[in-house]
Amino acid sequence: MQGAKNLTEGAIGKQLFKLAVPIMGTSFIQMAYSITDMAWVGRLGSESVAAIGAVGILTWLMASLSLLCKIGAEVGVGQSIGSKNITDARNYASHNITIALIISVCLGVILFILANPILRLYNLNEVITKQASEYLRIVSTAFPFIFLTSAFTGIYNAAGRSHIPFFTSGIGLVLNMVLDPLFILCFKWGTNGAALATWISQCAVVVLFFILQRKKKDRVLGGFPLLCNIQKKYATRILKLGLPVAMLNAFFAIINSFMARTASTFGGHIGLMTLTAGGQVEAIAWNTSQGFSTALGTFVSQNFAARKKSRIKKAYHITLSMTATFGLLCTLLFIFFGSEIFSLIVPEQAAYTSGGEFLRIDGYSMILMMVEITMQGLFYGTGRTVPPAIISITANILRIPLAILFTSLGFGVNGVWWAISISSMLKGITAFIWYHLLQKKIFSLQGFS
Repeated sequence: MQGAKNLTEGAIGKQLFKLAVPIMGTSFIQMAYSITDMAWVGRLGSESVAAIGAVGILTWLMASLSLLCKIGAEVGVGQSIGSKNITDARNYASHNITIALIISVCLGVILFILANPILRLYNLNEVITKQASEYLRIVSTAFPFIFLTSAFTGIYNAAGRSHIPFFTSGIGLVLNMVLDPLFILCFKWGTNGAALATWISQCAVVVLFFILQRKKKDRVLGGFPLLCNIQKKYATRILKLGLPVAMLNAFFAIINSFMARTASTFGGHIGLMTLTAGGQVEAIAWNTSQGFSTALGTFVSQNFAARKKSRIKKAYHITLSMTATFGLLCTLLFIFFGSEIFSLIVPEQAAYTSGGEFLRIDGYSMILMMVEITMQGLFYGTGRTVPPAIISITANILRIPLAILFTSLGFGVNGVWWAISISSMLKGITAFIWYHLLQKKIFSLQGFS
């Protein structure tokens, strides 16, 4: 199939690694946008970090919703490639781009209008709320870029060409790294400068995707219409595949908003800053596992359509061993060097002391968190996106009563961190057990040996 790689034949470990490394790189680049902003804004003080941290939770919500089109593309396009149906593959690609644009414009308008009342829910002082509102209004106009990038990334991943999103995102990051100090410190635009730098960089990434699709040698799937008339057949399957994933991640962001408010109540702006900036550090482990999980999902989607059970099982065991090993490394780093790591982002003593406690407590859950994310890739590749959603949503809801319980017992803001860590452990254990109970049903379909 033109512009796509066949993952149903060849060395499994090599294919997974070649897929995963660019995906991990792309994830780290996306994370680096926020870390770069926070690192430069951190020079302005912890209040400014708290301002973009509050908005960061909302942009996380938007990025979560954009996964609807990313997963819709990775599974829809991937399984079409595995069954050698080029027409369906192209239609899934076009529909994901169109749906991404429609949803992102609507959400961007809503958050632009409601920026101030939404941010007042955090109970922050007027200065931080004003900074955060201005930052959100600028960032909300970039939502179409976030959604389109997510859709294009899913399409290229499904086609086995994960190096393309890595290339485009890398250029965007370099641009962001140049513009951040220029806008924030030289032009003295503060947090608004960080928002503008991100806006321009994300716009550049989407422009690059459009350019690549117009070049014959770089076209994926031999080229496809970027916009289309919505057809029920494709739109329904995209929603069925992507909505559970988008909802679980969006719900995660909403729960995190509650956790952020609780952290702010018990720890002030330092507590809020610790949760948001600490989440960026934690994302080092999360994005590594997500890279292998997405690679596994892409690999499984093609081989599932081709009914190759042995290749799926071998890929699963290889991926799980790699992510668990990295999880152990992150556990050791977070537990023993949490404060030192956090100080690289916010050099204030009160900030990195609090951040060190967050990473130490969170570090205990790293291995099981990576197990959960790996299992997600396996479920997604087989087209079963509901089980991971149930697991994630249930465990994330549990964070609220756990946080209330631990803070009432006198743990203070550390009670919030323990609620996060324990729920992550439960998700990993449940996902592992659920898959092993379900695998006989998964591979009982006609054509599996």
